[in-house]
Amino acid sequence: MKGIVILLLILACSHFSFAQKKQEKRISFLHTAGQDIVDESGRKVFLKGVGLGNWLLPEGYMWKFGELGDRPRKIEKIVADLIGKEKADRFWKTFRQNYITEADIKRIAELGFNSVRPALNARLFLTEGENPVYKEEGFQLIDSLVKWCKKYNLYVIIDMHAAPGGQTGANIDDSPNDIPELFIEKKYQDQLVDLWVKIAERYKNEPTVAAYDLLNEPLPINTGSAEKYKHLLEPLYKRITAAIRNVDQKHMITLEGFNWSNDWSLFTKPFDSNVFYQFHYYCWNRPDHLNGINDFLQKRNELNTPIWVGETGEKGNAIYWATTQLFESKNIGFSFWPWKKMDTQNTPYSINKPGNWDLIAEYSRGGAKPDAALAEKIFNELLENIKISNCKYFEDVCNAILTRVPSKIEAENYGHDGFNRSYFVSDTINKSKFYRTSEPVKINLDSKDKDQFWSEQSIELQQSEWVVYTFESVTVGKYKFSLRAEAVADACRLTVIINNKKINLEVGNTEFKEIAAGVHQLRKGKNTIKILVNAGAAKVDWIKCN
Repeated sequence: MKGIVILLLILACSHFSFAQKKQEKRISFLHTAGQDIVDESGRKVFLKGVGLGNWLLPEGYMWKFGELGDRPRKIEKIVADLIGKEKADRFWKTFRQNYITEADIKRIAELGFNSVRPALNARLFLTEGENPVYKEEGFQLIDSLVKWCKKYNLYVIIDMHAAPGGQTGANIDDSPNDIPELFIEKKYQDQLVDLWVKIAERYKNEPTVAAYDLLNEPLPINTGSAEKYKHLLEPLYKRITAAIRNVDQKHMITLEGFNWSNDWSLFTKPFDSNVFYQFHYYCWNRPDHLNGINDFLQKRNELNTPIWVGETGEKGNAIYWATTQLFESKNIGFSFWPWKKMDTQNTPYSINKPGNWDLIAEYSRGGAKPDAALAEKIFNELLENIKISNCKYFEDVCNAILTRVPSKIEAENYGHDGFNRSYFVSDTINKSKFYRTSEPVKINLDSKDKDQFWSEQSIELQQSEWVVYTFESVTVGKYKFSLRAEAVADACRLTVIINNKKINLEVGNTEFKEIAAGVHQLRKGKNTIKILVNAGAAKVDWIKCN
């Protein structure tokens, strides 16, 4: 009997060891292969993640601050002015410990993302002044992040969001003097190169780190910085990359164009064999409209490298669904920005605004200075509120980003696979006037106020015309479907096909109305809905699945 027990223990230990090794093998070094990113086995990896903004580089807009608090150094000054330097130092240390924790990383993985992009401020790693010295806190925070991501099988793209001296001359890089001093003073370039070498030396053998993002959104056009200094950008990239390659030949490097990442005219040929290019994609048009990406696709073909969206977001669910679906259809990974921020409804998580926070915000606009005791109470409440356990989760936002149900699929967000695949219309000459203006599916603007931040659209289909929607389900299960539609004139008939199951519907009204479309079994993974007009003409606002 004793021998059997020992044998069972040995077998259990062996199984645990095998499972542990199997778990560890799930993360491997990534590298570029033509226009794909692949792991060490050659399997394609589609990076879809979230940006860890406001953690290591606080941004004024996420604090609802005015001009006096529009960047990290100014936010730090506000906190110190209100509660004193000693308490402010303790506040910031706790803030960084609480804002992103293992619980955040676990949750990011649970939701289906596979990567994170932490925004770094060089000041957390290197002091300013004539004789800068390295600080350990920043490195320790990234060490913890990498450890958690390794545990939950997430990749890390390290983003230099604020380089020494500043690469934009704007608030987003913590610029001290509103000029891109990185490109003016050689000492800052030297510091940046040395900092990247330190990072590379630290993580050169760590496959959890997917890539080094050398500079975030350098040299905007609107400040005049691009015109003056853009010729220095690629030479600086080459210098940093060469220094990194002296210590680390394994990790991918991602390069951003000038003018907020999106002007790639300087890039003519990859200067490294393991590099990919990055653009940022924000659709802030009013009314809603999808920006084109054909220039980036053409450049990808010229460079024959992967391309990636390092930031997208800051809008609403209709845009989120459309853009990430577009990216996937074009083999472009993405990182949603940001994971969480204060008092919002358009991020996966929202931080509850502390009581009396408006007093702090008003001070950042030149208003009255709050009492020190009250300010300390407000900041202490913030330190609790930023913990993910105290934040509010928005399932609809997360599902829109990941194009999955339960969701409300806006009718204008049919697929991106083109004519006779994602849609069929009789008139292919005239293009939509709204939203997807390069395509012929008629999209109506239904919003009364054309300048509102989130606009409402519907599609209009004639007899025999159809559209197809593709979406994900994380499990096999039954879902209830409905759609909001109206007849253009007389009653019309629709056929809704959900995974090859047909439902015939009659739309007999001329005002939008929600119409039940039954309960349907969905498979795990990809599912489809097709809407076909059999007779008459119809407007469709959305399809709901819950």
